[in-house]
Amino acid sequence: MAIWLTKDSKVIVQGITGSEGSKHTKRMLAAGTQVVGGVNPRKAGTKVDFDGTELPVFATVAEAMKETGADVSVIFVPPAFTKSAVIEAIDAEIPLAVVITEGVPVQDSAAFWAYNIDRGNKTRIIGPNCPGIASPGASNAGIIPADITPGGRIGLVSKSGTLTYQLMYELRDFGFSTAVGIGGDPIIGTTHIDALKAFQEDPDTDAIVMIGEIGGDAEERAAEFIKANVTKPVVGYIAGFTAPPGKTMGHAGAIISGSAGTADAKKAALEAAGVKVGKTPSETARLMREVMS
Repeated sequence: MAIWLTKDSKVIVQGITGSEGSKHTKRMLAAGTQVVGGVNPRKAGTKVDFDGTELPVFATVAEAMKETGADVSVIFVPPAFTKSAVIEAIDAEIPLAVVITEGVPVQDSAAFWAYNIDRGNKTRIIGPNCPGIASPGASNAGIIPADITPGGRIGLVSKSGTLTYQLMYELRDFGFSTAVGIGGDPIIGTTHIDALKAFQEDPDTDAIVMIGEIGGDAEERAAEFIKANVTKPVVGYIAGFTAPPGKTMGHAGAIISGSAGTADAKKAALEAAGVKVGKTPSETARLMREVMS
């Protein structure tokens, strides 16, 4: 069992013929993902060969869904075209759109986020600027390496791609139900709270790792949600304990202002909600090990 992405998910790739799209389509196929086609209006009607697996290229997401039954799109298009690609996916009402592209203008993210709400919020958007979502042993939509960990009963939600990989590796002997990289931009489609709610409701997830970072108040809001709604054990980590105030660190959203958004403030909020918070990724893994043991 997993959240949002399962062995039965049928995946299309917007930008399948580009360098990143084709490279990661090949990796997704190798991981056992049911990739059923791609979208590129200029190359519609052609096929792309991936080591003997030929995938059709369609003109639109709607056409790809009609012909293949796809229910997931992974978006690998340049930042300038990302807004239109996401809006196309929303118009087609695909259930899940995973936006890998980094460098998407914040106003574009705000525009497609609002557009999705106006259209009834029928498409779950993960990202942008994220590694995607992986349900180990079942399916992989994005750029998370498929060989880090087997399936298991830990759920993971993270703003950081590299920390996603590290925690998956450090806890590989337990394994993961699903790992969701939500991205670190100021405006993202899926939040910590969305993933926490899904993991809480998933009967095959026993415990949750939540990775946040400095900047904004998403982690504080997640702490309030955990306190009120989550009964499963949650272990957390906040990246940026040594970050200086006023400087953007890594992600566009990782900037602290005054006392707001600091790692210490987020740690305190999470601990007040009963979350065990590690000072390093390895300590966080150790805390989860204690929970699972």
